[in-house]
Amino acid sequence: MKIVMIGTGYVGLVSGACFADFGHDVTCVDKDAAKVEALLAGRIPIFEPGLDELVANNVASGRLRFTLDIAEAVPSADAVFIAVGTPSRRGDGHADLSYVYAAAKEMAPHLRPGAVVVTKSTVPVGTGDEVERILREARPGLDVSVASNPEFLREGAAIQDFKRPDRIVIGVKDDRARTVLQEVYRPLIRNEGPLLVMARRAAELTKYAANAFLATKISFINEIADLCEKVGADVQNVAHGIGLDDRIGPKFLMAGPGYGGSCFPKDTLALLKTGHDFEAPLRIVEAVVLSNDDRKRSMGRKVVKALDGETHGKSVGVLGLTFKPNTDDMRDSPALAIVQALQDAGMTVRAYDPEGMEQAARLLDGVIYCNDAYEALEGASAAVIVTEWDAFRALDFARMGRLLKEKLLVDLRNVYDREEVERHGFRYVAVGR
Repeated sequence: MKIVMIGTGYVGLVSGACFADFGHDVTCVDKDAAKVEALLAGRIPIFEPGLDELVANNVASGRLRFTLDIAEAVPSADAVFIAVGTPSRRGDGHADLSYVYAAAKEMAPHLRPGAVVVTKSTVPVGTGDEVERILREARPGLDVSVASNPEFLREGAAIQDFKRPDRIVIGVKDDRARTVLQEVYRPLIRNEGPLLVMARRAAELTKYAANAFLATKISFINEIADLCEKVGADVQNVAHGIGLDDRIGPKFLMAGPGYGGSCFPKDTLALLKTGHDFEAPLRIVEAVVLSNDDRKRSMGRKVVKALDGETHGKSVGVLGLTFKPNTDDMRDSPALAIVQALQDAGMTVRAYDPEGMEQAARLLDGVIYCNDAYEALEGASAAVIVTEWDAFRALDFARMGRLLKEKLLVDLRNVYDREEVERHGFRYVAVGR
C-alpha cells in the first residue's frame, strides 16, 4: 500500500520506517527543512536503538522516502497518517491540536477519493470528528474516511513494540477505513497480533486511559516507597508481593524519582482537561499528577538530607539525565527538578548521560557535563543515580571511592544491593528501602 506519514518525530519516523519494512511504500513528510535534509543524508534526529539501520535499509530498498512537499506525497496515498506533536497547551494543560488541524487543512486539497486519513498522534476524544469536519469543509463532497490509530510505543523499545505489539487499536466509522487499516497491518495480523476495532472516540480515549493507568501505578508505588522508609520495610519486597497477583501485575511497580517523558505528563493533563470539559472529574488522575510533581522535587531534598543539609559549596555527581534509559529524551525528566533543587541548595552539579547531554544542555544551566561517569564523580560529595542506564549498573566502587570526597551513593533507581555497596565502605541511600 502507499502510505504517507505527516511528521517525522518519534512516532512518525518509527512508524514510517516499520511500515516500509513490512513492504509498504512510505513517504514521510515534514515542514522542518533541516530535519528532512538530515534524514536524506542518513542522519537520524532522535536516538532509538536500531532505528538508524532500519531507516537506512528501507531508504536503500526504495520503500522509504522523505520530502517537504505534501502536495507531491499525498495524491497517490491509500492512507495518510497524522503523526505530529500534540504538546500540552500553555495555560490550561489541554493538548495543543493546532499541528493536527494544520496538517488536515494542508492535505485536504490533495487527497484522492477513497483515501483514509488516520490520526496516529495522541489526541483527545472528538479530534477525529474535527479532522473530518475540516476535510469536508475544504473539499465538499470528498469521499474520505477518518480513523484513529493510537500508538503504544515505549521509547527505547519502539521498534520491537511496533513489530510485536500486544494490541493494535483502530477506531473507525466505516468499513472502508477498517479494510484499509487491516491491510496496512496485515503482516502483524498474520503473526496473531491482536487487532482491536472500535468506535473512533473509544480508540482516542483508550490511549489516554492506558497512559493514565500506568502513571497511576508509578505514583502508587512511589508513595508506598515513602511509607516503607517510615515503617522499616523494603518496597522491592512489597512490589514483588503485590505484582505476583495477576490482577495487578509486576510492571510499572519500580519505585523511583517519578515519571517523565513525552507521554505521561502531557497525556494525564490532557485527560484531566477532557474530564473537566465533559463534566466527568478524574480525581484519581488529578492526584497522580500532583503526586508526581511533588515526587520529583522531593528527590532533590532526599539528596540534601543524605548530606545532612551541608551542601553549600559542595559538588555532586549526577549519573543519568534522560527520563529513562535508551533514549535522549529530556522532556519532563525528573533530572530537571532534581538538578534545580541541588543547585538551589548551593551545590555544583557534575553530570554524565550516555545520550542525553546535548538535549539537557538546552534545558539546564550551570551544569558541568562530563565525558563519563567517573569524570562526573571527581571531587564530588555524593554520587546520585537518576537514570538506570546499563553503564551505571556495574560501577567500579574502588575507583569511585578514590574520586569522591565522601563515599556516598544515592541510588534513586534502586539499581544496587545495599550490602554490596556498604561492603565497599559507602553509605547507601535508596528509595523505599
